Amino acid sequence: MGRNLKDLKMKLREFARHRDWDKFHSPKNLSMALNVEASELLEIFQWITEEESLNLTEDKLKDVREEIGDILNYTVRIADRLGIDPLDAAFDKIRKNHKKYPVAKSRGSNKKYTEL
Repeated sequence: MGRNLKDLKMKLREFARHRDWDKFHSPKNLSMALNVEASELLEIFQWITEEESLNLTEDKLKDVREEIGDILNYTVRIADRLGIDPLDAAFDKIRKNHKKYPVAKSRGSNKKYTEL
């Protein structure tokens, strides 16, 4: 079995097709489902300290892993439905952020680019 985004995209397509779920997998619905999964990830970290977030128990780490899987799956599915290559989009965004956050102004700062 493949282990790259193209193979994941195809596996997700097949999963949805076999269940006749394409009719439900509009970008709108998928983006809402993605938000729910992101919120579930957030909930894991909600009331713990920074230190605790860096030293999760095995059970919490398992929960985080599952939520990350859900988030990636929904992200890839949305991108597929819209004809977007998620890797191209991610690398394009990194290039854009290089311009928004030049090292000389942003190193060690948590300020938004508009405040630098």
